[in-house]
Amino acid sequence: MRYTKLFLPTLREIPADAEVISHQLMLRAGMLRKLTSGIYTYLPLGLRAIKKVEKIIREEMERAGAQEVLMPTVQPADLWKESSRWDVYGKELVRFKDRHGRDYCLGPTHEEVITDLIRGEVRSYRDLPLNLYQIQNKFRDEIRPRFGLMRGREFSMKDAYSFDADEEGAAKSYQSMSGAYNRIFERCGLNFKAVEADTGNIGGSFSHEFMVLADTGEDAIVSCVECDYAANMEKAEVNPDYITKEQHETLPVSMERVSTPNVRTVEEVTQFLSVTPKQLVKTMIFETSAEPVAVLVRGDHEVNPAKVKNVLGVETLELASEETVLKLTGAPAGFAGAVGLSIKIIADKAVEPIKNMVMGANEKDAHFIGVNRGRDFEVSEFADLRLVTHSDRCPRCGKAIEIKRGIEVGHIFKLGDKYSKALSATYLDQNGNKRYIIMGCYGIGVGRTVAAAIEQNHDKNGIIFPMPIAPYQVVILPLQMRDGEVVSAAEALYEQLTGQGAEVLLDDRDERAGVKFKDADLIGVPVRVTIGKKSLKEGKLEVQFRATGEKELVSQEGAEKVILDMIKRELGN
Repeated sequence: MRYTKLFLPTLREIPADAEVISHQLMLRAGMLRKLTSGIYTYLPLGLRAIKKVEKIIREEMERAGAQEVLMPTVQPADLWKESSRWDVYGKELVRFKDRHGRDYCLGPTHEEVITDLIRGEVRSYRDLPLNLYQIQNKFRDEIRPRFGLMRGREFSMKDAYSFDADEEGAAKSYQSMSGAYNRIFERCGLNFKAVEADTGNIGGSFSHEFMVLADTGEDAIVSCVECDYAANMEKAEVNPDYITKEQHETLPVSMERVSTPNVRTVEEVTQFLSVTPKQLVKTMIFETSAEPVAVLVRGDHEVNPAKVKNVLGVETLELASEETVLKLTGAPAGFAGAVGLSIKIIADKAVEPIKNMVMGANEKDAHFIGVNRGRDFEVSEFADLRLVTHSDRCPRCGKAIEIKRGIEVGHIFKLGDKYSKALSATYLDQNGNKRYIIMGCYGIGVGRTVAAAIEQNHDKNGIIFPMPIAPYQVVILPLQMRDGEVVSAAEALYEQLTGQGAEVLLDDRDERAGVKFKDADLIGVPVRVTIGKKSLKEGKLEVQFRATGEKELVSQEGAEKVILDMIKRELGN
């Protein structure tokens, strides 16, 4: 492709609404443009990178035995009502009516649609196992779209669905997809980690996320420094041995109300009362799809809503509004406590051994000291309800843990019979008995993968694309477009490389050298070939590898082989 023919509107300045580096660079490099909040148009450079990721995905899906289909974006409400997700999915689900008044939605995911397809076609165990996938746009009406392709409302996704006769077969399908995902992200040139994850709105028995490691990632990843345990922060377990080491051996004292005017945060309360955060117990009020609940955690810990939701077995869980807190406790937020509460109370396990705790008195500007469970209040259930901290230990081997940042690019789920039972997707086994199909589902954010690659691979000058997903593999920069020898050399190399199947961008603009260098660095092409009058007199061309900055003067005759070898090396073949 010649630069003068390529639609590539680059920007010198960082757009004001671009918060993260991938969003900034994708806009500046002319890869995409914003249409409206969370919705983007992909320009040629951006689309080429996305198509590279799609190609890798298709190859590995088919290698794993999956077959490609394409399902509708618009889905009837009846299917979602069958699965019971119509009323619980949340406002992210865009609902609308057609001209006949029938309810529909824009598909944020396709479990219902694929299950409906299979229940109409699969009859016997002989039809199983089966794995179908698609690459298609989804729509989720995010409350606050941000970070460009990281959290948009319309996005490209690969979703696959496996169907097996039993749990053993489903486990094999899950492992097969896990292996395929590892190969996909390895081939994309990414540094990533597979971690245990919460199943969220999709449901199922367990799941794993594939996280691209990046300091700018919006997700926290907990991993052991010794064993292979890794989980996202929502799923990360607390080592129970850590709790026993926090026992409080003091004897109970009498509960006493103390005045704490305008003191409500953990820091303010502990300083005012001269206690440690470990003595303070926070009372967090949540509203759920079943009933309001109070959750108790130690002052130096934070509630993990995903764990609370799973322990309670509820469909929805939200932190209560200030009005609800006032209604349930009689006090404004910051002064809630367990003493005298008439709603269900559950507590994190680290609260169980605490004696003489400090907590809100359910009264403005007042706290209780010397509070003791059993005498002053009761707890319905103790469970692991908090977020892991740096001081925790690995729940598997007891060694130290580390917390890093990551970007979720893939998520795989063991669904079991959640959807097949809800939608009556059955088959006849070898004995003629009707059984529910066991399912799994597997998603990859395609555009998000490109954005994550940029978050992980960039410098102050621009993008550093891994070769496998780079829009172009080589950029040729003739520095003097009015010099016939320079132009001829550039054209000859362009023809040689494209003739060998290389993807080459020829910068044939009549621009200053500095402009060409800046644009080449900005768009992140892995190999840059500079052709100038001075080096050409010696029969040399300059070849630079973008990722390392290494430069090499090569002969004009040997340039083709050197460049093709670099491409093959980076592609791993």
